[in-house]
Amino acid sequence: MPARTSDQGSFKRRDWKAEYAELSARDQRAALEPADLDRLGIAAYLAGREAESLDIHTRAHNLALERGATQQAARSAFWVAFALIGARELTRAAGWAARARRLLEEDRIDCVECGYVLLPQALQQVACADLPGAETIFTAIERIGERFADADLINLARHGRGRILVGLGSVADGVALFDEVMVAVTAGEVSPIISGVIYCSVISACFELLDIRRAQAWTDALDDWCQAQPGLVSYRGECLTHRSEIFRLHGRWPEALEEGRRAYGTLAATKRAGQGTAAYALAELHRLRGEMAAAEDAYRLASEHGRAPHPGLALLRLAQGQHAAARAAIDRVMVEPARGGQRASVLVAAVEIFLVSHDVSSARRAADELSAIAAAIDSEWLRAMAAWADGAVRLADGQPREALAPLRRALAIWQDLDAPYEAARVTILVGRVCRELGDLDGARMEWETAARVLRQFSAGPALAEVDALLSEPPSPARPPTVGGLTSREVEVLRLIAGGKTNRAIGRELDISEKTVARHVSNIFLKLDLPSRAAATAYAFTHGLVR
Repeated sequence: MPARTSDQGSFKRRDWKAEYAELSARDQRAALEPADLDRLGIAAYLAGREAESLDIHTRAHNLALERGATQQAARSAFWVAFALIGARELTRAAGWAARARRLLEEDRIDCVECGYVLLPQALQQVACADLPGAETIFTAIERIGERFADADLINLARHGRGRILVGLGSVADGVALFDEVMVAVTAGEVSPIISGVIYCSVISACFELLDIRRAQAWTDALDDWCQAQPGLVSYRGECLTHRSEIFRLHGRWPEALEEGRRAYGTLAATKRAGQGTAAYALAELHRLRGEMAAAEDAYRLASEHGRAPHPGLALLRLAQGQHAAARAAIDRVMVEPARGGQRASVLVAAVEIFLVSHDVSSARRAADELSAIAAAIDSEWLRAMAAWADGAVRLADGQPREALAPLRRALAIWQDLDAPYEAARVTILVGRVCRELGDLDGARMEWETAARVLRQFSAGPALAEVDALLSEPPSPARPPTVGGLTSREVEVLRLIAGGKTNRAIGRELDISEKTVARHVSNIFLKLDLPSRAAATAYAFTHGLVR
């Protein structure tokens, strides 16, 4: 339901501030007709004057009612509901949509507006977690759009169905609808105000699915779209937030900080929703750079604007050395409902915090859940996250050889996606594997590579970690040099020599009895020992115990 083309050049140029000024001047000279008031309301919305837009569309609705123009009144009521949806006032939006539906039903008017006024009802079903009910309504809306050949309504409904399908677990079908809708949007078949809604929603969905390639492609397209409209204010803040997130993933951290600050400032100035997301993006950057106070402030801002500060805040506590606080926070977040990419981000943080807490069994459960999510969602980034978690847990569990393959897999994916920070973090782990296997030269080479990358964008905490590893003097007594055993296997051997059973060893090392049995078998095999008594003698003979 796009606005009618203006006779003035500002609409064709999509200079919404100029369009708003021109129509406002005309309205001052002589009151505008309802249809022209709707155009003025749309221009006001796109120029960042959302409160005025609401008042203008309300005025258009009342004027149309006075004149008995029911269809026009319903159209204006939809725009009022649209503005309220943008302000996250779904109850009021539903009220306006209900009024419009009643008007059309009373006059028995069959028109495209019948589809538009159903949209708030579909969103209410989503808010009530009735996704099948929402899908039914979106399908009905799409049929109305097709019957009246209305590109705006068709694509709004298809995009809504795509989000519902993703929520129901049919990710491939949902993403296919996103791609179809974005073809229409980028081809200019959809009006500006509806295009902005679809751009922001689809990009958010891609980030939720950790589909970074699509998120970047559509963010680039959104940026071009915004740049082509000199008077556009709405959606620009959201675009800057997405750009900040993309820059961070690609290691362009100074640019990410700049765009994140611009995003938050733009959204705050227009009082648009999304300030919480922008603040969280800034907090993550500050945390990774080691700017702890700035990160703390940004997480607090995110929370004030309705964006949960975790798992980032839990990881900040970990970086600050507050391990108990980090553990308490992630334990609480782990039991909260979340799906897809959001759940995956929590699980990755949980693996890191659990491993620092030496809780390998909990880390393994989190890593296994992450692998299950990666198997269900076609996302390279998610597969890399799952491989990293699997490798990290195996390494902590004394299985360096088994850890190497998943870590190399994660590294290859992140290098292909041009994610240098994530690649450097996994390179540090590969170095730890090399050290556990006795390859000290290989370990140093991996850590030096990681350090070179991390210095490029001032990743303070990660750089401090790798610098500490590089500064460790090589020790001839390092456990892997004893009979080819790993450090965990040496720990197990010492406990065997102390007379402990497999069950007792498992309790002390916080690993399963089955894992202990595997370590014992490896020890016997590597050292060519026939029994626990022989293993005990070996441990005393080689100075592993006193």
